[in-house]
Amino acid sequence: MTTEYRRCSTVETVRPTYDAAAAQERWQKFWEENQTFTARDDDSAERRYVLDMFPYPSGDLHMGHAEAFVMGDVVARYQMMRGYDVMHPIGWDSFGLPAENAAIQRNAHPAEWTYKNIETQKNSFKRYGLSFDWTRELHTSDPEYYRWTQWLFLQFFSRGLAYRKASFVNWCPNDQTVLANEQVVQGACERCGAAVTKRRLTQWYFKITDYAQRLLDDMEALEGKWPDRVLAMQRNWIGRSQGAYVDFEVEGRDEPLTVFTTRPDTLFGATFFVVAPDAPIAEELVTDEHRAEFEAYLDKTKAASEIERQSTEREKTGVFTGRHAINPVNGEKLPIWAADYVLADYGTGAVMAVPAHDQRDLEFAQKFGIPVRVVIETGEADPNETGIATAGDGAYVNSGELDGLTDKASGIATMAEKLEAEGRGRAAITFRLRDWLLSRQRFWGCPIPIIHCPSCGEVPVPEDQLPVKLPDLRGADLAPKGTSPLASEAAKQWREVACPRCGGAAERDTDTMDTFVDSSWYYFRYCSPNDVTAPFDVAATKRWAPVDQYVGGVEHAILHLLYSRFFTKVLHDAGLIEFTEPFTRLLNQGQVINEGKAMSKSLGNGVDLGAQIDQYGVDAIRTTIVFAGPPEDDIDWADVSPGSTAKFLQRAYRLAADVTSEPGADPASGDVALRRTTHRAIADITEALESQRFNVVVARIMELVNGTRKAIDSGCGAGDPAVREAVEFVTQSLSTVAPYLGEEMWEVLGHEPSVARSSWPVAEDALLVQEAVTLVVQVQGKVRAKLEVPASLTEEQATEAALADEGVQRALAGREVAKVIVRLPKMVSIVPVT
Repeated sequence: MTTEYRRCSTVETVRPTYDAAAAQERWQKFWEENQTFTARDDDSAERRYVLDMFPYPSGDLHMGHAEAFVMGDVVARYQMMRGYDVMHPIGWDSFGLPAENAAIQRNAHPAEWTYKNIETQKNSFKRYGLSFDWTRELHTSDPEYYRWTQWLFLQFFSRGLAYRKASFVNWCPNDQTVLANEQVVQGACERCGAAVTKRRLTQWYFKITDYAQRLLDDMEALEGKWPDRVLAMQRNWIGRSQGAYVDFEVEGRDEPLTVFTTRPDTLFGATFFVVAPDAPIAEELVTDEHRAEFEAYLDKTKAASEIERQSTEREKTGVFTGRHAINPVNGEKLPIWAADYVLADYGTGAVMAVPAHDQRDLEFAQKFGIPVRVVIETGEADPNETGIATAGDGAYVNSGELDGLTDKASGIATMAEKLEAEGRGRAAITFRLRDWLLSRQRFWGCPIPIIHCPSCGEVPVPEDQLPVKLPDLRGADLAPKGTSPLASEAAKQWREVACPRCGGAAERDTDTMDTFVDSSWYYFRYCSPNDVTAPFDVAATKRWAPVDQYVGGVEHAILHLLYSRFFTKVLHDAGLIEFTEPFTRLLNQGQVINEGKAMSKSLGNGVDLGAQIDQYGVDAIRTTIVFAGPPEDDIDWADVSPGSTAKFLQRAYRLAADVTSEPGADPASGDVALRRTTHRAIADITEALESQRFNVVVARIMELVNGTRKAIDSGCGAGDPAVREAVEFVTQSLSTVAPYLGEEMWEVLGHEPSVARSSWPVAEDALLVQEAVTLVVQVQGKVRAKLEVPASLTEEQATEAALADEGVQRALAGREVAKVIVRLPKMVSIVPVT
C-alpha cells in the first residue's frame, strides 16, 4: 500500500487492495499526533457528551469490550461529522475486589497489577480505533481522583446522608467482605458466585431511601430515552407500596410494635404475628423459655439466602417467641412467631399474618395449627378446606364496620382513617429499596475519611488533609480474613492518628468504600479532569453535562445506574449542578456469545479478540459486530463471518480507487438515478443513526456500495461527479464503523484527513421524490406482472394498468374479477370469481 496518493490528468496512482494492518498503524499515529478526537471546548460549536461505561482493568480487551465500545464510537464519530464539539472520554474503574484478588494470587501489589492492565487495555483501545479524548483519561485509584471521592463522602456525611449502624448484612465468605443488596444475585455474590450469608456488623450506609420517591418520579423524563426494561427494573427494585403502619400492643413491652401492611382492611383476619428471626426485635421479644430453640433457629436462618427464604416452594418453618401481640381492631391476642419467610429489612421486620388471604401465611398457619379466618368473601372455596388462599376482591365479612363493603379502596381508606383517629396507626408509603451499604473489608479501595475518637465519636477528616491515601503495605498479607487489611498490625502507623477535634488518641476507619461510589460521579470529573480545587469545575460541568448518550450493559440497571441517579440528585440539592438526571439517553448493548453460550475458558468456546483482529483487521471485526443485529441483541460469533465482511470492505475501497473526477466536482451535473440512490441512502442512514439501528446503517451502506458499482459498470463512468458524491458518502458513513478504511478512502478521494472532521451531508428533498416505482401485480396470490409506473399513481390508475397487462389477462382467462386490493405504491392483488 502506498503512503501517498496523487492524481493529475496524466498520472494516477491506484491502491487496488486495502492493507488493514498498515492502515491501523498509520492512522493511530495520525490521530494521536493531531489530537483528532480532543474536545475543543471553545464555544465553536454546540456540544455533545458521549460516554461509555467505565471499563475495569481486568486484563486485555475481550469480545465483550469489542461490542460495548464500538457502539459508543459509532455515535461519537457520527456526532462529530454532524458538526458538534464531541467529548468522548475514557478512564478506568481501577479500584476493587478483582484487582485485589488477582494481585494476591500473583503475590503482587494491587497497584502494580492494576496499572499494568490499564496500560495493556489502553494500547488495545487505541488499536481498536476508538475516538477517545485521551487528554481526559482518569483512574479512580489515583489519589488525585479519590481525594474527591472522599470529599463527596464528607458532603453526604454533613447532610445526614452517610451514617454508620449495626445490622445483619450480606456477607461473601469467599471475598470476606459485605455486599449491598443489589450485589446479591439469586442468593450469591454477583462477583464470585459464592453463597451469601448474613453477619451482624457495624457498617457505613448512604441514605438513598431519602430519594426513593424522586428516583421514581424522575423516570418520567427518561421515558422513550432509556430502555423500557431498565426503567421497569428500577421501578421494581425501588418497590413503592402504599398502605398503613399499624401499632400492636405487645405483652410485657412498654412500646407498641409497629408493622407496615398494604392491606389494613384485612386486620380482622389477622390471627398471628410474625417477626424475622434476624431482626433486632426478635431477640428482644423471645422469652427465656424459648430462647435456646430461637437461637438454634436463628443460626439456620443466617445460613439461608434471601432468595431461599422467599421461595414459595420452601416448607415453612418457625419458632414461637413466647409472646403475644394485641390486635388493635378486636383486642384478640395474636401469638408472635419468628419465621424466616419474613425479612429483617422489610418494613420493621415484622408482619401481621392474615392466612385466609396470603398463601405463605396460610401454609404457616396450617402447619402450626393457627386459626384461619376469612374476611373477604371472593366466591372462592374456603381456604381451610382447599389450602389455597383467596387473594381476590369481594365483600367484607367478619370485619366489624367494614362488613358489606365491596370496594377495596374504600375498605383500605376507612381502616386507615379509623387507626389514625384512635392513635393506633396511620396511612403510609414504604419502599422495597434499602439504604446503600458501602463499607468493604478490603484493602484496594477508597479509604473512608472518618476518624473514630473515644471522646468525640465519628470525626470527619479535615478537607485540607485529603486525600487520606492508602498505605503502601507492600509485602504485607492482603488475603481476606473477615476484617480489612487496614485493621492489621502492618497498617498500625497509618491507622493511629490524633483526633482533629480534641487532639486525643484516635483511629482511622479501616473499611474502604464500595467501588460503585467511585463510578457514581466519574462522568462529572471528565468535564475538568485536572481540577485541583474541586471534584469538578461547575462551569465546565454546566457546559458539558448531563451526558447526551450513555452506552453500557443492562446488568448495571439497579447498581451503577441507580446509584449515579442518586448521586446526581444529591449534588443538585447541594447546589453543585443544575440538572437532576445524569444520562439523557441510554443504550444497552448485548453480549457476544459463541455457539449459543456465554464465552468461557471452562467451556472452551472463548474467542480471542486480538487473534481475530490479527486475522481480519479492526475494521472487519467492528463492522461484523455492528452488522450482526440491533445493538441490544446478543451476537453469536459462530453465526457471523468477519471474512465476508473483510471482502466487502475491499469492494468499498476499490470504489474510492476508481473515482476519477476531481474533489469539488458539482454532482448536480451527474447521473440522476445514482444521485437519487445516494440521497435516499443519506436520508435512511441518518435516520438509522439517530434511532440507533446501527445494523441497518451497515446494510444501507452495502446497498449503496453495490448500487454505485453497478452504476459505474453500466456506463455511468468513474468520472461522473455523481459517482464521487456516492463514494464520498460511503466513505463518511463507513468511517463510523470502519474508521481506518474510512481514513484511507477519504485520502484516496483527494481530501485532507481526517474524515472524522468532515461534514455530514444532508439529503436533498427533490432527490428523495420517486418518479417511478415497480408495481407488482398478483392474481390469486401469484405474481403475474411487474410494471414500471409513476410514483404518483392513484389506486384507480394502478387497477387500470394492472388489468390491462397481457400476463394478467392470461392468468384471469376470461374470468370476472371479484375483488382488487391495491397497496400503493408497491402492489395490486386481483381475486377472480371462482
